[in-house]
Amino acid sequence: MQSSHLLLEEPIRMASILEPSKASFFPAMTKIVGTLGPRSRSVEVLSGCLKAGMSVARFDFSWHDPEYHQETLENLKAAVKLTKKLCAVMLDTVGPELQVVNKSEKAISLEADATVILTPDEGQEASSNLLPINFDGLSKAVKKGDTIFIGQYLFTGSETTSVWLEVSEVQGNDVVCVIKNTATLTGALFTLHASQIRIELPTLSDKDKEVISSWGVKNKIDFLSLSYTRHAEDVRHAREFLSKQGDLYQTQVFAKIENIEGLNHFDEILQEADGIILSRGNLGIDLPPEKVFLFQKAALYKCNVAGKPAVVTRVVDSMTDNLRPTRAEATDVANAVLDGSDAILLGAETLRGLYPVETISTVGKICAEAEKVFNQDLYFKKTVKYVGEPMTHLESIASSAVRAAIKVKASVIICFTSSGRAARLIAKYRPTMPVLSVVIPRLKTNQLKWSFSGAFEARQSLIVRGLFPMLADPRHPAESTSATNESVLKVALDHGKASGVVKPHDRVVVCQKVGDASVVKIIELED
Repeated sequence: MQSSHLLLEEPIRMASILEPSKASFFPAMTKIVGTLGPRSRSVEVLSGCLKAGMSVARFDFSWHDPEYHQETLENLKAAVKLTKKLCAVMLDTVGPELQVVNKSEKAISLEADATVILTPDEGQEASSNLLPINFDGLSKAVKKGDTIFIGQYLFTGSETTSVWLEVSEVQGNDVVCVIKNTATLTGALFTLHASQIRIELPTLSDKDKEVISSWGVKNKIDFLSLSYTRHAEDVRHAREFLSKQGDLYQTQVFAKIENIEGLNHFDEILQEADGIILSRGNLGIDLPPEKVFLFQKAALYKCNVAGKPAVVTRVVDSMTDNLRPTRAEATDVANAVLDGSDAILLGAETLRGLYPVETISTVGKICAEAEKVFNQDLYFKKTVKYVGEPMTHLESIASSAVRAAIKVKASVIICFTSSGRAARLIAKYRPTMPVLSVVIPRLKTNQLKWSFSGAFEARQSLIVRGLFPMLADPRHPAESTSATNESVLKVALDHGKASGVVKPHDRVVVCQKVGDASVVKIIELED
């Protein structure tokens, strides 16, 4: 498999670019997170999304009620059974999101150079010169000359549905602004974003806590996407809250970096979080446009060397209404892969876009092409150098497994794991072949009943680049003998053969525990 990998540094024959891509069981090593909504909630469409490559379903609680999302999730479970494709569940919090409230839902036309007043009096009717907002502290947070953004650009990508304002004066609780561009706002809610201004609201709101402790607990969510993460303390607070919610102590917290405050505390947040989501919609408003790419590259590098999944958002906005992305968007997806992202998050494109399945398929194809020219050799050397010596026992085993797999041109790496940590460490070194993570269930008890762990660990690898989970039979518990290890290996190899990843005469690298020792072995398959 290694031989088919080009490097961008090598001269590429132009004719080779036109050669058709080979079909693969795994559409891409890079994962795709799809946001579910009106256009992507039927069993039929969800089955199509799973087959096209979606491995994590995101439920955005900024809009609609838990009952609506529950219906969607039940349909997703039915689609998972139909397609036999695993899918993880991500709950996205609302956080300290400011909104303009337009109860009448009449279109509001705003003219450049006119003035408009933002008022916390939600009883007022929204009009061209008065916009009620859901936050009474804005007048205390802003000053003359500050920039405020209002609109649906974050959801639609279209500038015509958004407006830039400049604060001209503060009158009591009201904020008077000069309109900088002509725009028409339509709908009931618009996001309000005060550029580079700290908003004194908790990162985990009371509404978020209510949703997590009811909907989240009921559905044993795999990931919590923590909107507007500004400090490591936000992540600690969310984790503390999750730990008190039954099974949710296993839920992973992904910090969503959306503003300059989160950027300034990035290193501490990364240390505390299980993963990072680069929310480029909001970041693109808070940061000067010419700085966004720099933050993306720096943040992805830091996530990669820390071995924590990084997710990039807002890549193919135009596919919300079109069957093909723009050239710039296609290049952007590829660059996110080359920069080292683990997953691509689709928002409006799948939530209310006209072509959710086609969008997932297109993004997957672009990712797969970019992966072929990803400079794994350079990446491997950089990661090893960053980790330094002496390496931990697990880190040494993981890097050795990847090095061996590349040297012998293995078609797959099979890793036995119970916590998922060993498999994630292997994936950290970005092998060019898929990593089949065989999660061995552990038997546990709370003194009232016995249960098996493993399902959480298997689903949580669905957001890590190159990692493909398989849950072993609970009758093969983690504390097993070499005989049961061999039988689990046979099941894993059979799974690989059935899915077309493993063929006769292929070499396979296996990483497993034998007694107290961790072993890396190379198997050459017979006919």
